[in-house]
Amino acid sequence: MTGALVLAGCGSGSDSGDSQVELSVSGAYIPQPVSDSMAAGFLTITNKGGTKDELTSVTSDIGEVTAHETVDSSMREVKNVAIPAHGQLVFKSGGSHLMFEKLKRKPEEGEKVTVKLHFAESGTVTVEMPVKSATYNPKTGH
Repeated sequence: MTGALVLAGCGSGSDSGDSQVELSVSGAYIPQPVSDSMAAGFLTITNKGGTKDELTSVTSDIGEVTAHETVDSSMREVKNVAIPAHGQLVFKSGGSHLMFEKLKRKPEEGEKVTVKLHFAESGTVTVEMPVKSATYNPKTGH
């Protein structure tokens, strides 16, 4: 499992940190794709700060990446996904997820795929997403 990555954003100078964005990324993984052209990715972004942030885009050298949500059994692309103050954005199987398309190569179990999460307030966070078995089911609820 990938270790948590923490990034603190700029605030108004409050010592409590409550007016800042304080992001961490955990539980990142990609199930080994069955398709040569697309894959899904899952992770949790936690904001312990008192200011919201937005995930504005995701990039990877392996292919195009977009955020999708599942509503009433249908999937749709979303842009500028909010991470609320003192809240989480969870990308999990059966729900919101990252969609990798137009893959330049098929990621294999055991390797890591680098993605860059671009945030409105916090800038760019680089995350290594391990490729797990196609049937991997984490116990953390992803």
